[in-house]
Amino acid sequence: MAIVDADRRGADGPDAADDRVLRIVAEILESDGYDAVALRTVARRARTSLATIYKRYPTRDDLIRAALSRWMDEHRWAGLRQGPGDAEESLYEGEMRMLRTIFEPWERHPGMLKAYYRARSAPGGDALVRRGFDEVLPASREVLAGVDPEFVADLDIVVSNVIYGLLGRFVAGEIGIADILPALERTVFRLTEGYRPAGTR
Repeated sequence: MAIVDADRRGADGPDAADDRVLRIVAEILESDGYDAVALRTVARRARTSLATIYKRYPTRDDLIRAALSRWMDEHRWAGLRQGPGDAEESLYEGEMRMLRTIFEPWERHPGMLKAYYRARSAPGGDALVRRGFDEVLPASREVLAGVDPEFVADLDIVVSNVIYGLLGRFVAGEIGIADILPALERTVFRLTEGYRPAGTR
């Protein structure tokens, strides 16, 4: 049976075919892992041709990165775009609101976190990291408005290194997915508990 290229099926045009391809790649990443993404399998399941996939995504890494980016748009970044929290929230509460928004989708989809970790180290993976910074920075600025810049710099160094360490330990199988947020909560609490804005006691 010949595979019908979805781009040639009338109302089911290029955008629908692209959505289907990226959705299938995300499903494979989550259920079977990074190494299981095979372009022939994706083409067969998406009912499109390999040529169509290669036309849009010249490499397997490009395809995986696009699928992860789309997944993160839908599951992670959308929550960050919902605006600031309560005006009365503490620095700890604001930081944890932001970190929960980022990490809770990964708790529900640990395969996607493993795929992200692999993809960010693959050729072009820096684009995923830059995109993450572009999404997180506006929310972070809202949470950290009025906080001493030196404290913000120290907080950034410590928290980002703890995050990278926790992700590496999770991917290596040393800790479970549900261990990440509690470790971040303890870290952020201990770092922010003693913070007082300049001029206050």
